[in-house]
Amino acid sequence: MTEHVNTGFERGTDGPKVILAGIDGSDSSLRAVAYAAGLARRQNALLALVYVQPVMAAGASLGAPVAEATGEVAEGIVTAIREAAERLKGIFDVRWEFHTFRGDPYAGLVSAAEELTADAVVVGASEQAGHRIVGSVAVRLVKAGRWPVTVVP
Repeated sequence: MTEHVNTGFERGTDGPKVILAGIDGSDSSLRAVAYAAGLARRQNALLALVYVQPVMAAGASLGAPVAEATGEVAEGIVTAIREAAERLKGIFDVRWEFHTFRGDPYAGLVSAAEELTADAVVVGASEQAGHRIVGSVAVRLVKAGRWPVTVVP
């Protein structure tokens, strides 16, 4: 039995294997997905698209079917991605998977990155004004310092 010894850098094989892109249906998240898809194509990496399904505090929904609504958002996102993938098939061939996680966006993306062993994370810049003061999910991911994080405007 021969033992394989890694001799260092080999052109075309040292890039990321899994690129995670957070998607929530916002324009900036869709731009992040497009950017991440380009990276995944060039690196021959798997593109893991992650939608974090919000979890409402007990009683906060007052009986509203929140889980159904967020499930519909996830289904709508999947449908849009599948349609885009079909239109671009052959021109823009990328291996991709769609995952949903539950929780707040930061915790959900961290869980997803850990579970999917992401090598890089791509997210859209927050479009909410308050996040410029308090700190967005993107800033918190960068501060965590566990993955290279690309923030797409």
